[in-house]
Amino acid sequence: MAEYKIGVIGIAGKWSTEALADAVEAQTGHRLVIEMGEVTLDLERQRLLFREQDLCQLDALIVKKISASYDPNTLDRLELLRVAEQAGVRVFSPAVNILRLIDRLSCTVTLRNAGIPMPATCVTEDIGAAVAAVEEFGSAVFKPLYSTKARGMCVIDAGRDRSEIEHEILAFQAENQMMYIQQKVELPGRDLGMVFLGGEYLGSYARVSQDDAWNTTIHSGGRYAACTPPEAVIELAQHAQALFDLDFTTVDVAETNAGPIVFEVSAFGGFRGALEGIGIDAAGLYAAHVLRQLNT
Repeated sequence: MAEYKIGVIGIAGKWSTEALADAVEAQTGHRLVIEMGEVTLDLERQRLLFREQDLCQLDALIVKKISASYDPNTLDRLELLRVAEQAGVRVFSPAVNILRLIDRLSCTVTLRNAGIPMPATCVTEDIGAAVAAVEEFGSAVFKPLYSTKARGMCVIDAGRDRSEIEHEILAFQAENQMMYIQQKVELPGRDLGMVFLGGEYLGSYARVSQDDAWNTTIHSGGRYAACTPPEAVIELAQHAQALFDLDFTTVDVAETNAGPIVFEVSAFGGFRGALEGIGIDAAGLYAAHVLRQLNT
């Protein structure tokens, strides 16, 4: 059993956090679940405190979940981890790398700058441009810049009176000044979660939509299933995740009539989909990966 003190940053009681903490404990004999809402930075003494435990004294921190939902405060929590990194604590994945994925726009710009195929996208604060995007796309998904599992997203369709479309857009913009608008893609009833550990491909699971849900997320009633994507799809996902240099992630991919497209690269990756969809113990494998990195 390795003699390392490794903290798991997540949400106590949540399945993925506890699964990772269990795996770390099994491989090190040490267990510490850290909720960032209780962490205090003492810059004068260069301490990062969680319930009297100075996180700067640990060997490593694994970030499973930085907050229950994404918002700008999530970025501030990640900044705190940079102090631990400066003190020599290994953070998995590095804080700066995760920072680039919390904001949906940052992730999208990086992917498109690298030539990764994605749905047609318009980003604007202008109502007229947003209406034009809806009319061009025919059906558009409006997405908050900070969200997970399709929370806060809505679909706005064209083919109606302009005032009706404007009304729906204004309702969305009331909560999201910068509007991220993506063409609604016709999916074959599923999309893929493609799992990577240390940049190496582990396998893929499908999220299969249920009933008439427009998205496939488990939050909206979808279910997990095993799948074996073509090599070209695997290569695309490999290229996408390599742009962010994460220790563990999943890449969300859809297979369309025009070819595969990437929706996003996850900041933290999904353990449950890997386990229920393809029988991969991602928590155990991730803990082992961290220990290998600490030993090199």
